[in-house]
Amino acid sequence: MNKLYSSLSIFFLLFAISSFAYGQTVLALEDIIARSKGQSPASKQAETRKENRYWQYRYYKTNYNPQLRLEGSLPSYYKRVNQIPQQDGTFRYIPVEQTNNNVTLGLEQPIQWTGGTISANTGLGYFKDFNDNTSLSEQWSGTVMNVQLNQPLFAFNQLRWDRKTEPLRYEESKREYIEQMEFISREAVSRFFDVLQAQINLQIATFNLANNDTIYKIERGRYNIGTTSQDKLLQVELQLLRSRQGVAQATLDQETARLQLRTYIGLSKDENFALSLPEYIPAFDVTVDEALQYAQKNRAAYIAFERRRIEADREIAQARGQRFQTELTAAFGLNNNGLMLDDVYTDPSELQQFNLTLNVPVLDWGRNKSRMRTAMANKKLNDYVIAQDEVNFEQEIMTQVRQFEMLRLQIEITKKADEVATERYNVAQNRYLIGKIDITNLNIALTEKDDAKRSYIQALKSFWTAYYDLRRLTLYDFSTKQLLYTPE
Repeated sequence: MNKLYSSLSIFFLLFAISSFAYGQTVLALEDIIARSKGQSPASKQAETRKENRYWQYRYYKTNYNPQLRLEGSLPSYYKRVNQIPQQDGTFRYIPVEQTNNNVTLGLEQPIQWTGGTISANTGLGYFKDFNDNTSLSEQWSGTVMNVQLNQPLFAFNQLRWDRKTEPLRYEESKREYIEQMEFISREAVSRFFDVLQAQINLQIATFNLANNDTIYKIERGRYNIGTTSQDKLLQVELQLLRSRQGVAQATLDQETARLQLRTYIGLSKDENFALSLPEYIPAFDVTVDEALQYAQKNRAAYIAFERRRIEADREIAQARGQRFQTELTAAFGLNNNGLMLDDVYTDPSELQQFNLTLNVPVLDWGRNKSRMRTAMANKKLNDYVIAQDEVNFEQEIMTQVRQFEMLRLQIEITKKADEVATERYNVAQNRYLIGKIDITNLNIALTEKDDAKRSYIQALKSFWTAYYDLRRLTLYDFSTKQLLYTPE
């Protein structure tokens, strides 16, 4: 595989050696990708989103755990003048100074199968009237023990549907994180080759400037002795001026590309670097069926398709549960009151509660029917959209796989074209020096040489970006035969 790179590899080797001499760090493609995943702003954002979704999932899990709650008003004191109505219709204004405190401790457990809650509670209350001098000025009340059930009937069960969608959403987020990291790798590859292309363009421009300067001197000598025309001399001089402009533009382009790469991967301003050309092209075979199999097994999109179908069914269930509201409340326990704290827990009385609340629309002018039909229409639309998304996704994978063989062939062709164009230019240069061809043909050979070298670098860039696109689309590395994501 080393002979794929010939003279271009030699250039980059010399460039790397000179970089060491000037204290630069030579970075390979793998180094740029590793730094992008480890320290780039994009990777930090992906890490933060991953952490955020993890804690969202943890929050969802707590909805099914028992909750120990302490509620109350402690302390509660007020002193004011109240308006008290009398039997004869008049009012009296009486100063009031009271404290009324209460506290309740309850253990509440959601029932995920029914959507209700069951709780065990105990509470204590204390009342004191500072303006009352009788024995009733201070009283205690409390619930020794209370078991209560609150159960909605025929209602939408949030806990049941969350149990279907939230694990899928969390698994989807973990795979999206891996896909995002592969996208970061792909962007790092693109910016890596942007810098390489800028380096190549600067090398070409510098070479052309030196070459055109030499040609200009030769043409000027020929013009002085009368063997060439002024038109050809001016043509060479114009080419020399364009070469100087090309060097200035190539220098600016290289600095811009290096700055964009430095910003993307998070390199410090003090760290100087140079890039080396990738030394090999991974050899592997991939089929459309194999790529589709890994994509359907690993990609977050396919989990999202399932989640979106469940969410459409959830909207129908929610619309159905809003037709009417019925809730059953039942409680049993012991409570008491007294003038002393001990009286509350001495021979408490039985506490019982049972009630059924209804909220049923008798005439809603088609409101519930419209809500249900809307949810059903949304589900039908959602099914069509998902079906189209599945087709589009499969087509994207098939297109990506079929590009690979073409990209490999493109590298071979552009490499051979680079060698041929370089050899042709050397021949044309020698023939020009002995006067066998004119400057126009030499410039044509020079342009073809430069274009061939740029095409070769572009072919390498296309291959590596497509390689990481394929990894992102399948979450599988066909080169090492390893999964990029393994479910826990």
